Amino acid sequence: MANLQVKNIPDALHERLRRHALENGCTMSSVVLTALERELAWADWQKRFAEHPKTDLGVDAATLIAEARDQRELETEWLDT
Repeated sequence: MANLQVKNIPDALHERLRRHALENGCTMSSVVLTALERELAWADWQKRFAEHPKTDLGVDAATLIAEARDQRELETEWLDT
């Protein structure tokens, strides 16, 4: 297993990391490893998402959201009567 050393961590960040590990009953190393895994998974997801072809729905997303909200309000009004 490889080792990684992080130098020049600002004191305030180091203290936040230490406190977070203590509050969660884990080591600072485990907090950092979890954060690295999460960051790399997010980067992988963004890369896969960027590779998907764009879809043209013929209408912008804001219009679709407004229509869905209007429909939900109509359904809510109908249920209230």
